[in-house]
Amino acid sequence: MSLSNRRQFIGTATALVGGAVLSTNKLFGAPAIIRSLDKPNSRINGVQIGTITYSFRDMPDQSADATLQYVLDSGISAIELMGGPAESFAGAPKNPVDMRVVFPLMRKRRENQPLTDDEQKQLADADAQTKAYRSDLVKWRLSAPMNKFEQLRKQYNSAGVTIYGFKPDAFGVQNSDAEINYGMAAAKMLGANQVTVEHPGNDAHTLKLGQMAQKHGIRVGYHGHEQQTPTFWDTALAQSSGNAMNLDLGHYIAAGQPDPLGLIRQKHDRIASMHIKDRQGPANGKGNLPWGQGDTPLTEALKLMRDQKYTFPATVELEYKVPEGSTSVAEVKKCVDYCRHILA
Repeated sequence: MSLSNRRQFIGTATALVGGAVLSTNKLFGAPAIIRSLDKPNSRINGVQIGTITYSFRDMPDQSADATLQYVLDSGISAIELMGGPAESFAGAPKNPVDMRVVFPLMRKRRENQPLTDDEQKQLADADAQTKAYRSDLVKWRLSAPMNKFEQLRKQYNSAGVTIYGFKPDAFGVQNSDAEINYGMAAAKMLGANQVTVEHPGNDAHTLKLGQMAQKHGIRVGYHGHEQQTPTFWDTALAQSSGNAMNLDLGHYIAAGQPDPLGLIRQKHDRIASMHIKDRQGPANGKGNLPWGQGDTPLTEALKLMRDQKYTFPATVELEYKVPEGSTSVAEVKKCVDYCRHILA
C-alpha cells in the first residue's frame, strides 16, 4: 500500500471509529478490521504465543473477569486456562485455601526441597481444608451448568482471547470417571482442543484418559517436570491418539536432556502445547531466570516452530521471581515481547 493510500485508510478508519463510538459508545456495526484494532494478537509469524493463567497466580483477584484483564494487559490472544477462574465463574464452591501462599510450598514439596516446621504445618492445614473443599467441589461438578462455560468462552472470544487448553484438577488418578467427563465436556464448551494434566505415571490411567478424550474429540496433554526424558510420553502416545504431550521446554533443560530440538522435530505432531520458560541446566544450578539469562534454547525452538510451521502453541509459564516493583502481568508481557523479537 502506498503512503498516500495508507494515510487515506487511516483517515477513513479513524472517521468510522469516531462515528461508531459517538453513535453507540461501542464499535457496533463497524467493519471487522476496525473492531479488531483494540484486540490482542500474539500469533507472531504463524507461531501462537499463549500463556497458562497459572502465570498470574500471585495476583490478588483470581476471578474470570480479572484473569481476562491480566491476559489482555499482557498482549496475549490465546491461553491455557486454569480451572479456578472458569469454575468460580460457573458457580463452584469457593476454595478456602489461599493458593498464592500454598503454590510455592507445594512446589518445594514436589521438588523435595527442605520445608520449615511452619511450612509443613501450613501445608498440612491446607491439605485438610482442601480435602473438605474437594468433597463439595465433586458434588458441584456432577451437576455443573455447562452453559456457563459456553458463556465464559463467548466473553473471552469477544475480547479477542481464545482458550486452547483447560486445566482443572479433574483428571487425576483420584478423580472419578464422572469428574473426568465433566472436565472434558467443560473444555469443549470453552472452545479448547486439549485438557492438560500432570503426567500420572500410571499406564492404566493414561489409557483411560486417552480413550475418554477420543470420545470427546479432544486431546490430553501430559505435563512433566524434571522427570521428562525423550521416552517419557511414549507409552501414553502409543495407547491412544487422544494422548499427547504438554512438553515443558524449560524443565526439560533443567533435567539435563541434551537434544530438545530433536525431540520437537521427532514428535511435533503429538505435541498439543509446549510450555516455555528459561531454566538453567544442571551444571549451572537449574535456576528459573528472566528470559535470556538461562540455558533454554528459546530462540532456536521458536524459530523451528516458525520455519517448520508447527501448529501447537508455545505457552508462556512465568515461574521466575517477579522483580521488586513489577507484576506478573508486566513480566508476562516482557516474555511475549521477547518472543516477538525472536520471531519478527
